Amino acid sequence: MPEVLQAIYHRLVNALDIETKRYLYPSFNLNNRLIGLAGPRGAGKTTLMLQYIKENVNLHSALYFSADNIYFSNTSLFECIQGQYETEAIKLFFIDEAHKYTGWSQELKNIYDSFPDVTVVFSGSSSMNFVKGAYDLSRRGIMHRLHGMSFREYLNLTSGYNLAAVDFDTLITDRRQLAAELVALPKLKGHFQEYLRYGYYPFILESKNLYFEKLGNIIEKTIFEDIAGYYKLKTVNLHLFKQILNYLSSIPPGEISAHNLAKTLSLDSKTAMHYLTILQETGLVRLIFTNKTGSALIRKPAKVFIDNTSLLYGINETLGRRANQGTVRELFFISMLQNSGENVFYSKNAGDYLCRDIVFEIGGQNKKGKQISNSTGTAFLVKDDQLHATAGSIPLWLFGFLY
Repeated sequence: MPEVLQAIYHRLVNALDIETKRYLYPSFNLNNRLIGLAGPRGAGKTTLMLQYIKENVNLHSALYFSADNIYFSNTSLFECIQGQYETEAIKLFFIDEAHKYTGWSQELKNIYDSFPDVTVVFSGSSSMNFVKGAYDLSRRGIMHRLHGMSFREYLNLTSGYNLAAVDFDTLITDRRQLAAELVALPKLKGHFQEYLRYGYYPFILESKNLYFEKLGNIIEKTIFEDIAGYYKLKTVNLHLFKQILNYLSSIPPGEISAHNLAKTLSLDSKTAMHYLTILQETGLVRLIFTNKTGSALIRKPAKVFIDNTSLLYGINETLGRRANQGTVRELFFISMLQNSGENVFYSKNAGDYLCRDIVFEIGGQNKKGKQISNSTGTAFLVKDDQLHATAGSIPLWLFGFLY
């Protein structure tokens, strides 16, 4: 059976396209002996691992395999690696879908401790099982997180550009110059509208016609495999997660409380909040809090969104509805900031959101500055359907260049 794993490994690497790479690729390396790669389903974790192998590794000195291969129904990860180490002198292993293997975290600990010259790269989805297991391994290794594509990545991958990311400080300080340079790109506004619908997951490169169908599969597998497997929930409870997603996709920008959600689904508030937390951990929703600390922060998110605009459009498409444009705007803004590593909070006193003590009000081209007029610090309007930046406003699309 190891020969079968070897055959699959070489077939996948040889068939791989290495031209289109995710934002994490340049910083990905083997400087530790235990390296984790977490992210939502469909983000491109498998492709990143195989690309790294193809460009940086002697194929015969490494082995890639998926932990959900039927081979591991009768053989442990430890036994597989021990066998390849002793018979083939392989010291570099790439283990995909690690979270699907029962007891994977403990076995990786044992491998790390038993083979001091072996390096293991492992990947898994943003499931509670994987997040908790990776945390347990943090003393031994490091963890990378791969988010969905930014607008910048989408432009590079679909149009052949090589546009660089900008950090938050540069975006704020040089917003007018950056916007002026980038608006020269052909069909920028059209590309942005396409990105909002189809751009978050890299499989847009495979087929636009099947994009929403694949999104539906991601939702199904996340709920009925990842969540079901970790929490051992009954099927009737699992269907509540889909009801929550359908409900969240239909409301104005994030306007929901755990209490209202509980009432809608005939649940108690504690269970509703627990389910929202599960959906956040698995990469299906985003919870936005006010800038508070303590237990209140955990109990009361100020806003709740579907995780990204592609998922939002996909769910509404399936239900025959139009996505709320205000929700799309705000969701793009917070997802680009959060994915780039920034903390974003709901702003109660002025504007919509607060990031690094800067207030942002999100709206359309005709949005006025009334909501931020009482701000005591730096504040900006963030406008959809606007190409250029001004002294007091920033075009929404520009935040798509943060990573």
